[in-house]
Amino acid sequence: MTKAQRFFTSIKDKRVGFIGTGVSHTQLIRVFLSKGIKVVILDKKDEDHFPEDLYSEFSAKGAEFSLGENYLDEMFNCDIVFRTPGMYFNNPMLTKAREAGVVVTSEMEVFFDLCPCKLYAVTGSDGKTTTTTLISEFLKAEGKRVHLGGNIGKALLPIVETMSETDAAVVELSSFQLISMRKSPDVAVITNISPNHLDVHGTMEEYIDAKCNLIRHQNAFSKTVLNADNEETMKLAPMVRGTLVKFSLSGNTDRGAFLRDDGMLCYIDKGKVTEIVHKEDIRIPGIHNVDNYLTAISAVWGEVSIESIVNTAMTFGGVEHRIEFVREVDGVKWYNDSIATSPTRVMAGLNSFDQKIIIIAGGYDKKIPYEPMADTVNEKVKILILLGATGPNAAMLANFTETAGAANYFNDVSASYWAANAIAICAKLGWINGYPDGTFRPDKNVTRAELMAMINRATGRAPKSADAFLPGMKTWIDNTSDKWYYLDVQEATNSHSYTVKGSETWTALNADPNWSLYE
Repeated sequence: MTKAQRFFTSIKDKRVGFIGTGVSHTQLIRVFLSKGIKVVILDKKDEDHFPEDLYSEFSAKGAEFSLGENYLDEMFNCDIVFRTPGMYFNNPMLTKAREAGVVVTSEMEVFFDLCPCKLYAVTGSDGKTTTTTLISEFLKAEGKRVHLGGNIGKALLPIVETMSETDAAVVELSSFQLISMRKSPDVAVITNISPNHLDVHGTMEEYIDAKCNLIRHQNAFSKTVLNADNEETMKLAPMVRGTLVKFSLSGNTDRGAFLRDDGMLCYIDKGKVTEIVHKEDIRIPGIHNVDNYLTAISAVWGEVSIESIVNTAMTFGGVEHRIEFVREVDGVKWYNDSIATSPTRVMAGLNSFDQKIIIIAGGYDKKIPYEPMADTVNEKVKILILLGATGPNAAMLANFTETAGAANYFNDVSASYWAANAIAICAKLGWINGYPDGTFRPDKNVTRAELMAMINRATGRAPKSADAFLPGMKTWIDNTSDKWYYLDVQEATNSHSYTVKGSETWTALNADPNWSLYE
């Protein structure tokens, strides 16, 4: 009997709760139900909003449900609870459950205990996903059967019984997952450490301590890969129990991959330098991706041939949402870099381009200091468009406007699909001039047909409706009669600006005598 089989047998009579039905839990719930284990699904969504297909499937197989506002109360009647990765380990309710004797764990924690094959794990503030994927691609190029999981790929615990000792598991782990983990991988990689997720962890100390769990429980036969160019990461070097490998863009390593002055990626060990691939032969752009390659090479060195590394470098097109080239329209290249949710990621993305660009940014505020971005933004950004919770953050905006040549910006815009695309078109045509008070002063006119055509070219689809209002130039909306309206701000009563707060202003807009109808 394998270790995984023994585990499932040992909990046969336990009552197991699953908080949430996201990617890491849905398939795992199916596995537990198939083994006859008592399952309780705990979800904040009430029955009316819980996915109907999942509710029908799981209830038919015998699952119980605790839904709605007090959904966590039922976990005190469970023997084991799997928390979703997004739920903070030190959540007061989870703490009370542990104190009451409930076993609180996670899919990754149990997988680490049961994994039968070599395990590679990557964490860090930036670069985790690309590095994890590169390690996976390198190993696959060598003919390995690779299981990719954690924050990317799929849940691995549901398939742990199908894995063999000759396979490889490669996982990306966040601080939210690592904070409760008490087992470390065979190969641990920390890409870098900079402020992130402080809205949850509260302090850098807790954030870093969570990352330390990746290497804290390694043995003498393990490998640890650290960033020689990142001070916070190198502070962890004394913790390393096995072989320490350091990668460096500046050549600051005596064992690991580094970038030579001539642009060649090399590996040094015991004084011997081996050339691998030139940075110009790496398909995905940006010096940060060179850094990602150095990291991944350091993790697999000695297991993967140089030929496999070179072939991957020349063919691998990158990971979705990471400076992902979308399309070129009218000579304008559109990139998706929506993974850039921290200042260091934003700066890395901006530094990948040789010219000033227009960027659309903003969203959830993670309570990270934005000061480090100011110089890079002013150097690299022509027009800065801010959306979401971070848009009206006065401190953040001040960081961009206090230096010379500050980028244009605006806020108070709904972060919707149509808003983002149409605003980008406006910015491209020079219609937007942002002011610190968030007002707009258009300098061009456009007909309905022209606007429709531009949105169609930029998005690849013809607009039929919009769920956001666009202050500035012309504000366009569509009502139920499919008639298009525009507001010429220059002719309106408040000629200097017009800010639309939300859909509740629809009646006022219809009644405004300054509104005209395009047939």
